Amino acid sequence: MTDPNAIQPSELDQLPDRDPEETAEWQASLDAVAKAAGPHRAAYLMRRTLERAEGNGIALPKLLETDYVNTIPTAAEPSAPGDEEMERKITAWNRWNAAAMVTRGSKHGVGGHIATFASAAWLYETGFNHFFKGKEADGSGDQLYIQGHASPGIYARAFLDGRLSEDHLDNFRRESGGNGLPSYPHPRRLPWLWEFPTVSMGLGPLSAIYQARFNRYLTHRGIKDVSASHVWAFLGDGEMDEPESTAALALASREGLDNLTFVINCNLQRLDGPVRANFKIVQELEAQFRGAGWNVVKSLWGSAWDELFQLDTTGALVRRLREVPDAQVQTYQTRDAAYIRQDFFGKDPALAEMAKLLSDDKILECFHLSRGGHEARKVYAAYRAAVEFKGAPTVILAQTVKGHTLGEGFASKNANHQMKKLTVDEFKSMRDLLELPISDAQFVDGVVPYGHPGADSPEVRYLQERRAALGGPAPARRVHPVAPLPAPAEKAFAAFDKGSGTQNVATTMAFVRLIKDLVRDKDSGRRWVPIVPDEARTFGMESLFPSLGIYSPKGQTYEPVDRDQLMYYKEAKNGQILNEGITEAGSMADFIAASTSYATHGETMIPFYIFYSMFGWQRTADQMWQLGDQLGRGFLVGATAGRTTLTGEGLQHADGHSPVIAATNPAALTYDPAFAYEVAAIVKDGLRRMYGEAAPGEDQNVFYYLTVYNEPLPQPAKPAGTAVDEGIVKGLYRFNTAESAGVDVAAANAPRVQLLGSGTAIHWALKAQRLLAEEWGVAADVWSATSWSELRRDALEADAALLRGEERVPYVRQALQGAEGPVLAVSDYMRQVPDQIAQWVEQDYSSLGADGFGLSDTREAARRHFGVDAESVVVAALAQLARRGEVKATAVKEARAKYGL
Repeated sequence: MTDPNAIQPSELDQLPDRDPEETAEWQASLDAVAKAAGPHRAAYLMRRTLERAEGNGIALPKLLETDYVNTIPTAAEPSAPGDEEMERKITAWNRWNAAAMVTRGSKHGVGGHIATFASAAWLYETGFNHFFKGKEADGSGDQLYIQGHASPGIYARAFLDGRLSEDHLDNFRRESGGNGLPSYPHPRRLPWLWEFPTVSMGLGPLSAIYQARFNRYLTHRGIKDVSASHVWAFLGDGEMDEPESTAALALASREGLDNLTFVINCNLQRLDGPVRANFKIVQELEAQFRGAGWNVVKSLWGSAWDELFQLDTTGALVRRLREVPDAQVQTYQTRDAAYIRQDFFGKDPALAEMAKLLSDDKILECFHLSRGGHEARKVYAAYRAAVEFKGAPTVILAQTVKGHTLGEGFASKNANHQMKKLTVDEFKSMRDLLELPISDAQFVDGVVPYGHPGADSPEVRYLQERRAALGGPAPARRVHPVAPLPAPAEKAFAAFDKGSGTQNVATTMAFVRLIKDLVRDKDSGRRWVPIVPDEARTFGMESLFPSLGIYSPKGQTYEPVDRDQLMYYKEAKNGQILNEGITEAGSMADFIAASTSYATHGETMIPFYIFYSMFGWQRTADQMWQLGDQLGRGFLVGATAGRTTLTGEGLQHADGHSPVIAATNPAALTYDPAFAYEVAAIVKDGLRRMYGEAAPGEDQNVFYYLTVYNEPLPQPAKPAGTAVDEGIVKGLYRFNTAESAGVDVAAANAPRVQLLGSGTAIHWALKAQRLLAEEWGVAADVWSATSWSELRRDALEADAALLRGEERVPYVRQALQGAEGPVLAVSDYMRQVPDQIAQWVEQDYSSLGADGFGLSDTREAARRHFGVDAESVVVAALAQLARRGEVKATAVKEARAKYGL
């Protein structure tokens, strides 16, 4: 019985039907097919009809999944150039040496991964032989993001082509003794080979997308035409669970990045077991990428399956492949033919009849060995389809067997990611399977030998000829000689030396003003890359929109709503600003690509990425490590910094710890400048060190982190003397003394204290200086601590020098030498920040800081809450002096009562 209140289908249809009779005929036809031939046939016809509509450009929602078969049928596969047999031999040698390297290393307890490269060998070898362009042509070549756990296979290939020796392989994961190889792709550890660190899973795919996008940016801006470069990212199917792996898929599609290919090794296993035990990861990924607008190529089954698909006249085989969960596919890999006949073929009468036509050997060949990712011809077809596709990025979903060719003890076993070695017998079985000319006698004392056909062998000559034809060895990192960038005009920096007079200026605004001047420099201005995550107006950068333009590959296809305003929203194909929307991770990926352009493309770029300080290091510290590993250079700017300056924003927006996190990164130079002239001096020195003439012994491969504040205050003039410039860069200088500040201290021999402040906290110290003098008869000198972490780093180096027998005094001790009285440090961060220098300060030392969670209130109330305001500084200073007997103990109690603390 029909429910009279139910909504009828016609009521749900929002589209007018111009011919209801025709619509009814189509629907009746579908019903008839479903009734006569079954729902599977009806679904087949609908799928093919939708595919035809899509192919003809009819606007319909795209199919998100296709059948669980290869996208490119065998009959449509192009013939791969080259010598397939020779490439098989090369791959066999690389498989062997990768496994040998890890097994030999296991004797030293250093570990390693065997199964990943074993499954992905042909995915790499096909690319190296036919697709991956080297750097000896235009200096850029292709960019290869190698899956971290596959590094032994890449080392094995470099050994075969003569770039590594047996000594190198024997020092895999043992770098301290020289000739060592890092465990994973680490450019900082092996800078001539690796370009991109990838083993922190999820960061590789994210960075690859933004690298492909940055390549377009360089081309569109006329910096360098890198349109011939292609970005390849090799990923694991389990890695795609990381949020970063898929965070920017829509960006890649939206901007039509057809210079990008993801190759996902779908061996159906992650570290502990199946990726999608009860589901199908390939189908899930296909839907995800298709939904994001990517071109998807599936290479799932090897040529042994061709016979099975030809026998599948009813579609039963395709249906069964679609419904079997991944964990069961993994089980088939380890079971005998009888089990597969019963469990796979026995579920459907049509399949049971098919199985009668198949021998046990044929069934085992298909289910144990034959995967699309293990056959060079099928991989070549997928890669060629990817590089020829225009208008969108491509993802290749290549099915493989984890641990392929390593023997029954490895293939598809849940634990194979943790298995670090093969036995001698397993190596001998592998040798026979790969048909390698290695004799039993070469296994001396049970040690597996490395294999090499000889430097002048046909295999090595072929490998080197293929690489020469493609532009040289790969992977390879090259830093081509680039002339240092000329220093910008001095007036851009000197403009801040006179101070702001009576005008209140926040250091965030001072930094933006400095950048406005620097991007106008005729020599280096065009090389600045401003990066901001949709907060430009917060930081006062909207004035840069019309002058620099926001990068968009489509330009500006609309009339902006604020077109009649001076600072209108301008997008341009050659725009200089990268405004990424609300994505700190994407902005950092931008920064990494720009900061390493000097090596990737031989083009020096100067990125600065400005962000809410709370959401930089806290959210993306792993990418900062990636940046350091990749030897990136540039300026990270934590704006609206400090725990008490961002009023009303509450607990989660109050940054009291970013300098602590930054201090853990050896490549980060962290500064907390108090005044505009300090910001200018730090940026000037950063440009010199990273892009100009670095001093002897200075590492250019560093990046700067500056914290700047949104608190408008009068900016003082720069004190006279060259020691100020040195102190700003090194991390500490005396801003004034009680006498030079003009405060009235009653007694000539008044007690004295040294107040150290960083960032906005120096203003509390200056007020405390006045209060101490006027109300307590205490003289205070005020110091600007521009970098607590650089002071600590210098002190640590001095300690190390002493252990080597060299006499060296830490700079912080030199600077404070002779300063009278105790030292009190204060910052808008947790006390751990200023306490970094405590052990090297000879005077009595104490600190104040904003420890704990943030809160919503006025700046004054927040500072009183954390005990860092000027009055709290006075009380803390008096307490230090009272402990020394230099003021009466009652003074501390009186001060607390006076100030309401």
